[in-house]
Amino acid sequence: MQQNNTPHPEEAHKSHRAAWLRAAVLGVNDGTVSTSSLMLGVLAASASRSTVLTAGFAGLVAGAMSMAMGEYVSVSSQRDSERADLDIERRSLVANPDGELAELAAIYEGRGLDSNLAQQVAIKLHEHNALAAHARDELGFDHEDLAKPVQAALASALSFSVGAIVPIVATLAVRGSKNVVPIVVASLIMLAISGAIGAYIGGGHKIRAAARVFVGGGAAMAITFAIGHLIGTSI
Repeated sequence: MQQNNTPHPEEAHKSHRAAWLRAAVLGVNDGTVSTSSLMLGVLAASASRSTVLTAGFAGLVAGAMSMAMGEYVSVSSQRDSERADLDIERRSLVANPDGELAELAAIYEGRGLDSNLAQQVAIKLHEHNALAAHARDELGFDHEDLAKPVQAALASALSFSVGAIVPIVATLAVRGSKNVVPIVVASLIMLAISGAIGAYIGGGHKIRAAARVFVGGGAAMAITFAIGHLIGTSI
């Protein structure tokens, strides 16, 4: 039987993009929805165009700073936890190398290797880089690629700002105090685009993803507009 030596095409997996993709899409969607909803709520209360724009810029700055700080604190806590786990592993490798070796072998055996092969693999990896092996297979992360809080904070602030600037630009582009339609249309288009792009990068269904954020964002804007209208007419 003739062997097929034709090289297989490279497999383009998507799951490794999950963390940064989720953060980027969340930032853009959050920026668009929160800022447009804020502006529509203020606009529904019969505010002037300058007040609506002021609310939009304030929402952009406040939201971007909030996203940055929240992400920085969260990722810093994750990095601290990773460093603490690595310190524990370093001490254990010095104090009890045989026990750590047995622990690693048990992990590989639990994944399907027979006892002898699991032991051989564990020994080889311990000889090469014991800490890296335990970080990867016991703790679940790369010891040379820890969480980066500053990078995460900047990415969150930037993605939020990209989304938040859309309703502001829509308001600036159209004269008059009642700019409901431009804000809504521009924001919904942005949400649909960001959802579709996120699905494309992540390998998901583009239309379903766009529809999710389109409907959710539209509902948020409608509710905020209604509340702003009720408050504006009752005060």
